[in-house]
Amino acid sequence: MDDATIMRRAISNAAEVRTVTSPNPWVGAVVTTIDGAMFDGATSPPGGPHAEGVALMKAGTAAIGATLTVTLEPCPHHGRTPPCTDAIVAAGVARVVVGIEDPDPRVGGRGIAALRAAGLEVSVGVLSAEVTEQLRPYVTHRRTGRPFVVLKLALTVDGRTALPGGASRWITGPQARADVHRLRAHADAVLVGAGTVRADDPSLTVRHVDGRDPLRVVLGKVGAGARIRPCREMSGDLGAVLDELGGDGVVQLLVEGGATVARDFHRAGLVDRYVLYVAPALAGGDDGFAMFTGVGAATMEQLWRGRFLSVVPLGDDLRIEMEPTTMQRTVDAHKFRTRQHDDEQIGS
Repeated sequence: MDDATIMRRAISNAAEVRTVTSPNPWVGAVVTTIDGAMFDGATSPPGGPHAEGVALMKAGTAAIGATLTVTLEPCPHHGRTPPCTDAIVAAGVARVVVGIEDPDPRVGGRGIAALRAAGLEVSVGVLSAEVTEQLRPYVTHRRTGRPFVVLKLALTVDGRTALPGGASRWITGPQARADVHRLRAHADAVLVGAGTVRADDPSLTVRHVDGRDPLRVVLGKVGAGARIRPCREMSGDLGAVLDELGGDGVVQLLVEGGATVARDFHRAGLVDRYVLYVAPALAGGDDGFAMFTGVGAATMEQLWRGRFLSVVPLGDDLRIEMEPTTMQRTVDAHKFRTRQHDDEQIGS
């Protein structure tokens, strides 16, 4: 088998542990022996062996002379576990195929250098685009110190996230709502404003898919009996909020509303990915709640522009994923300042 085919298998292994490894990266590995046998590995929950270690333990002495394929550069440093580079060399592996270098400053190419210094052949960059996309939240966190921010909104075709009286349950169908729980399972924290808590009293837990509940964050103060408790109450500059969460190991943050919180993250250029669940429904007027509060673009030149990543049917609904372009990120960073959020309108 060629390197790309085996790397796809490693990527598949990583996908299976996406919800259990954070703040460590979700990494996949495959040991391919001289006679073609394969042993799979994926990162364990924090404190357990990394993907390379799992695959090598399964291979045992068959790893001598074998090729190790791994989505992320093996670590050369002591953390909760010993260096993966040491384990690879000790196992007698002859060749290592790496998807991408690890942006963690403790690694940053040093793992690859250590393997080459030990006499191993190392190939880097196999299916790097696919691996980078799979590890995008981790890469963002390691490079910026902030979480990868996903903004989720559910809306009608005519852009309403709630009716004039605030009703928003349920705009979308059961398959879309289950997919939102998948987003929560992938997130280390989920964030809403205090107004949404007062209006909807959400629990924001993971119920319709397997996965752990994220840390629940509220911008503002909520009552002692709110279903979202226990939660972290925060306020102030959104950049500072992200810095604090990132410093506490939040790799991916899901922002679920409401409309003012969504607007402020959007206008400040802090959203890395937009996930829109669009129902084949029409509110039929302009008196419901829009995606964002406040005044929008006044000219065509002021329109926010990004790119679509995917459009996926979920029952009768559509899930649309998009992200800002590099140029848009630059515009956002210069045009908008973050705001304080103690109170906001009802979101989706």
